[in-house]
Amino acid sequence: MMAAVEFRNVDIVFGQALAGALAMLDRGAGRDEVIAATQCVPGAIDVNLKVERGEICVLMGLSGSGKSTILRAINRLNTVARGSVSVEFEGRRIDVTTCDAATLRDLRMRAVAMVFQQFALLPWRTVRENVGFGLEIRGMPATDRARIVDEKLALVGLSGWADKFSHELSGGMQQRVGLARAFATDADILLMDEPFSALDPLIRDKLQDELLELQRRLKKTIVFVSHDLDEALKLGNTIAILEGGRVAVDRVALGRVDRTLLVDRITDDVQDA
Repeated sequence: MMAAVEFRNVDIVFGQALAGALAMLDRGAGRDEVIAATQCVPGAIDVNLKVERGEICVLMGLSGSGKSTILRAINRLNTVARGSVSVEFEGRRIDVTTCDAATLRDLRMRAVAMVFQQFALLPWRTVRENVGFGLEIRGMPATDRARIVDEKLALVGLSGWADKFSHELSGGMQQRVGLARAFATDADILLMDEPFSALDPLIRDKLQDELLELQRRLKKTIVFVSHDLDEALKLGNTIAILEGGRVAVDRVALGRVDRTLLVDRITDDVQDA
């Protein structure tokens, strides 16, 4: 089966002296050595990872480990210095790193949607207008747009808030708007960059439950960034653990297993990596 997302030998480097930084990485230099010598920051180093269609893959790691860096390469918000990031789109394999501007724009509008940690709602737009923003950019007629927006607002339980503005909503409600906006595009791949971390624990737990219920119904491919092991174990079908820009543990499969045994396994794998 074709993977929904695939990273092959991906390096992402922030800075100007890319050639020197990549050469040092090829010689086995560590991240700190590269930074000291070139003033470039390796955000991702030789990343190889597959995300299968219809699964929730959680990217875990400490702050600065590269989780968000590689997530944002999937829709080319981060530029890949070397390697390929490919996604499945309308039965084709698209290399996001090399596709032309028109293909990238189409992919961002139709294949890949994103939910941000800080909600990213437009404050001068109503809830309805925020949810329909991607469809509006796509040029969808207003009547069709309204139907889809109403459907997605009902999906996340916000039908009665369609004409409110973001400042009138709680944090949890604002993040539901972000989810509805992503679902409205009908993208098969959903990128979620620590979407619940800014919320209080009770709201976070409720939204995690709601996401799982929505996933049971919609069966999207979700790449979810988290630094919370409990969240990862609750949401993920698989977990990939990053450390220092590298994938330290590739795709630990989750299921109805003893949590303590699983944590011990993950810890052992990280120590052995």
